[in-house]
Amino acid sequence: MFLGIDLGTSAIKLLVIDESNSVLAESNISLDVSRPQPLWSEQEPDEWWRALLKGIEDLKSQTSLSDLKGIGLSGQMHGAVLLDKKGEVLRPAILWNDGRSGKECFELEDAVPDLHRITGNLAMPGFTAPKLLWIRKNEPEIFSRIRTVLLPKDFLRFRLCGEAISDMSDSSGTLWMDTAARDWSEIMLAATSLSRDQMPGSLKEQVPEVSLRSELAREWGINTNPIIAGSAGDNAAGAVGIGVIKSGSAFVSLGTSGVYFVVNPRFIHNPKQGSHAFCHCIPDTWHQMGVILSASSCLSWLSSILKKNEGELISSLGSSPLNPEK
Repeated sequence: MFLGIDLGTSAIKLLVIDESNSVLAESNISLDVSRPQPLWSEQEPDEWWRALLKGIEDLKSQTSLSDLKGIGLSGQMHGAVLLDKKGEVLRPAILWNDGRSGKECFELEDAVPDLHRITGNLAMPGFTAPKLLWIRKNEPEIFSRIRTVLLPKDFLRFRLCGEAISDMSDSSGTLWMDTAARDWSEIMLAATSLSRDQMPGSLKEQVPEVSLRSELAREWGINTNPIIAGSAGDNAAGAVGIGVIKSGSAFVSLGTSGVYFVVNPRFIHNPKQGSHAFCHCIPDTWHQMGVILSASSCLSWLSSILKKNEGELISSLGSSPLNPEK
């Protein structure tokens, strides 16, 4: 059997399947987003971990995990999880939809005129690097204590196995990667006063296989030595799940954000037209995305205002030309 863990913005979702892909157990634990100031969007990484542990208990009430062979991770991209030298969280994670670092984006583009070619992207507040410039200017004491910067799902991996490791797809959404070369960019790291040593692991096409910590395996009733897979950012993982892995294949996803995703056989970038260029989690493959930051999250907001669930709101739209029976 295999365990999948997806760290979303509004919930962490867990799924257990068997060798034939039949679902054995599932859990969905809601998460809250903190907005202490306008444009801010934060979550406590330790809340993610507590939600994961709660989800595991849900799964155990539905099925035995004793024969678990592997664990896969996906999750929200771009968030900044800051750890000190002891591996402790220094502050709440700044999320992908946080908008506080607009000024820092201009500073970063001025500091690295070649930024678009190196990263394949515009500098935008959603990416990780501008967030760290904001931390350096506004929270210097915290910045001075940073030993490791992790992306959200990689923080869960760190708690699961004790290793700070990331993958190509998630890491290329930080603005610290030379996306064509599929490696960290020393130029981009230096522009934010960080070093390769503060990044998660060494980027490789094959993320090193690591195992679940033995104490967690015992607590969860696992008799095997489950491998934690290399994993991917949420959209790249979703692409693999639905077979969008060959050049020219594409999909549209409407979640908290809205995404149009298309696979490329080489690094193709067009940031001035608003497209993002990232590494796919498939070796020697890239993808471009068009993204809006609010999609179904707008429906959730309206649902809370009108005190109606999302299903009621959608059904009230009536029939459509594409689906006249609904």
